[in-house]
Amino acid sequence: MDLILKYFTDFTDEQIRQFRLLEPLYREWNEKINVISRKDIDSLYEKHVLHSLSIAATFELTEGMTVLDLGTGGGFPGIVIAIHHPEAKLTLIDSIQKKVNVVKDIVKRLELKNAEVICIRAEDLAKNSEYVKKFDYVVARSVAVLQDLCKWSKDLLKTGGKLITVKGGNIDGEIKAAGRLKYIKLDEVIHKDLRKLIVVKY
Repeated sequence: MDLILKYFTDFTDEQIRQFRLLEPLYREWNEKINVISRKDIDSLYEKHVLHSLSIAATFELTEGMTVLDLGTGGGFPGIVIAIHHPEAKLTLIDSIQKKVNVVKDIVKRLELKNAEVICIRAEDLAKNSEYVKKFDYVVARSVAVLQDLCKWSKDLLKTGGKLITVKGGNIDGEIKAAGRLKYIKLDEVIHKDLRKLIVVKY
């Protein structure tokens, strides 16, 4: 947690309380199922929380704006964004029920009122009229290739909405393939160490 406070100094007492709770909550769940990689649990704040905060810090959010965490897994970056941006409304989805159960429990115990968690695939969510053109942002961490993320996000984002995703390794081929999609614009590629934060505008 000290690592987080080294880079972010404007958290409220409630946000600090919520961030501090993350480690014991994930350790408790990791004893039951493998939510976070066993080798990563000791560096939860460095590899998951701080990483997610680097995404959260790219947002320009105002009251009531909506964010979809596509393929949330263990809850990252969605839970972190929900803590960082209490003014926004988060929807976290994943197709694996046991992971969704964990994320729902953590959201409840953190008392996050601005986050809902749903077990559903992105393709199926896009067929639900309640969610079509609902979101200002879609976020994803290493869920799928960029062109698939762009296609899945197309019907879920409002006009002018953005997809923000983080990728590691050589993704030149993914960027080239996604660039052929006529309905997107690769707005920005930010290099962060060995990872790239990609912003796609619709």
